[in-house]
Amino acid sequence: MRIYHNHSMFLWSVLILAGLSSVRAEVKDSSADGFTIQDSVIIAENPNDVYNSIVDDVGLWWDSSHTISGNAENLSIDDKAGGCFCEKLENGGSVRHLEVVFVEPGKTLRMIGGLGPLQSMAVTGSMTWSLSKTDDGTNVKVIYCIGGYRPGGLQKIAPLVDKVIFEQLTRLKVYMKKKAVEK
Repeated sequence: MRIYHNHSMFLWSVLILAGLSSVRAEVKDSSADGFTIQDSVIIAENPNDVYNSIVDDVGLWWDSSHTISGNAENLSIDDKAGGCFCEKLENGGSVRHLEVVFVEPGKTLRMIGGLGPLQSMAVTGSMTWSLSKTDDGTNVKVIYCIGGYRPGGLQKIAPLVDKVIFEQLTRLKVYMKKKAVEK
């Protein structure tokens, strides 16, 4: 199930539903050796419900264009230490996008590795999803730190990685809003 069928409809929905004041994307720092991005949104749900949607519904809010199979429904997150943010491929193939290393349900999910094209580079990363209760719901913050080597330096791809992560975070917010309306 895809929530939005084209990119422009998705962006329009993000502007309407997400609210510009409750979203933030930023490349915190970058150099040839690595970068740190930090993105956040406020979602009008409690932290446990948001956490459960991050883990259990990843295939419903992640953008299929940022998968190898072309179908986000092939994604899964096994939220235990040593678990996998994985993707099923045709003919029994699979991809381990990230490895789960820290889980505190409703509060923190930390994974290590390189998403997408980062896998083919001599880099590694740490992605932390932090959830905290606010008056308006839950502040969901994603910090992704990447370090290693890439010809030409890693600073050149930091804005692209930030854009992808920010898009997924805003898609989660839209998904949660849609899910609340359907209740």
